[in-house]
Amino acid sequence: MPHVIVKLWPGQSEAQKAALSEAILRDVTTILGTGEASVSIGFEEIPAGAWTDTVFRPDILGKWETLTKTPGYGERPARVGR
Repeated sequence: MPHVIVKLWPGQSEAQKAALSEAILRDVTTILGTGEASVSIGFEEIPAGAWTDTVFRPDILGKWETLTKTPGYGERPARVGR
């Protein structure tokens, strides 16, 4: 615990992904007080044309009440907790 999944559009370099992984790992271990061996991080590249159906609707709108940071784009749910 925990497993962190970063979903993003294609195009980021392996160096950028490695730097982001290191930052996530550093913060997760510091904030949660867990060891590095307990953390896993994965990247899922989602084409821009598939973002709405693959990520926005199921993971953002569909789980709105779990978000700690909401996006500055797209529709908002009619009511939270549907």
